[in-house]
Amino acid sequence: MESDFQPTTTNKDEANKRRSLVRTIRKRQATFLGHVMRRGKLEHLVTTGKFEGKRGRGRQRERIMDGLATWLGPGKVSDILAAVKDRDLWRDMIANAYKQGT
Repeated sequence: MESDFQPTTTNKDEANKRRSLVRTIRKRQATFLGHVMRRGKLEHLVTTGKFEGKRGRGRQRERIMDGLATWLGPGKVSDILAAVKDRDLWRDMIANAYKQGT
């Protein structure tokens, strides 16, 4: 006769899994952003979000750059765009933000 016992996971364990997943997603977004920004093509224009024309109705969407700016720490989006050009500096920034777990 086998038992159907399953160990329970606490809310704390579930929250830690979620935080880890969010950190991994942010890290991958940052590495992809570095790749795209160094190329300087159409993808560069899309990720920076500089479009002409009328603004859409409703709440503005969160841009990739704004999300990464808050994750990487204090600084402006222009500082991040400058740091992307130096690959070693960009990798160090991503590694530090990932270690801090913000």
